[in-house]
Amino acid sequence: MNTPLPSLPPLREVIARHGLSASKALGQNFLFDEQLLDRIAAIPGKLDGANVLEVGPGPGGLTRALLRAGANVTAIEMDRRCLPALAELEAAFPGKLKVIEGDAMKIDPATLFDGPYHIASNLPYNVGTALFTGWLSGESWPPQWQSLTLMFQEEVARRIVAEANTSAYGRLAVLAQWRSKAKLALKVHRSAFTPPPKVMSAIIHVVPGEAPAGVSMRVLERVTEAAFGQRRKMLRQSLKGVPGALDALERLGIDTQRRAETLSVSEFVEVGRALS
Repeated sequence: MNTPLPSLPPLREVIARHGLSASKALGQNFLFDEQLLDRIAAIPGKLDGANVLEVGPGPGGLTRALLRAGANVTAIEMDRRCLPALAELEAAFPGKLKVIEGDAMKIDPATLFDGPYHIASNLPYNVGTALFTGWLSGESWPPQWQSLTLMFQEEVARRIVAEANTSAYGRLAVLAQWRSKAKLALKVHRSAFTPPPKVMSAIIHVVPGEAPAGVSMRVLERVTEAAFGQRRKMLRQSLKGVPGALDALERLGIDTQRRAETLSVSEFVEVGRALS
């Protein structure tokens, strides 16, 4: 028999009661629309009994939706002002929510879970990309996380799912796609947030794929960093500082007069393999 869900006060009421406001310095924007939050929590698929890591829960809007979906949530929050509101959620869902006060940039998720887990977050804008690339960058693959469901500024989300030969295509797309499947799952209008950010947002969903054999993540990072660091330049210029890269291009039959944005993800993988 399903346990009935606790009835919770509206989020706006919780925020007013605790005197909370979104902190610009922490890159916060609060979401109040419970239906939208439930839609976001549904993106990873069935979460009943699954472990979920949430970064920057704020007053707990998405946290509620994840708990309603049956997840066991571990939330990392560095804004002390939000902790009392999250403590109320902990009490409402006994044993289902664990709140850690701290900086997610300094916490290795692998230390928080024994087995597999999902990551779902309305990421703070100022650290979102750094956290995302960190989660993608492990040398061992498949990773412990089973999926990433993350809110970004729409412009960043488009860079993650971009294809070669488009202006949005760059290092982020290669890192997100060479051994994962990334898709834009949901667009979120700026008016859904309080306060409304200046830009539109989008949710991306990433699941690990099979890692191509013989490619080191570190090498691929170095190649993409150099190639896209000077994206207007031809590869013979941008990659000349990477030992062996120009020889590798020649061996692979890749024209050194091309620019980085014209190389497909699989061509970057070939270059990475030749240098690994």
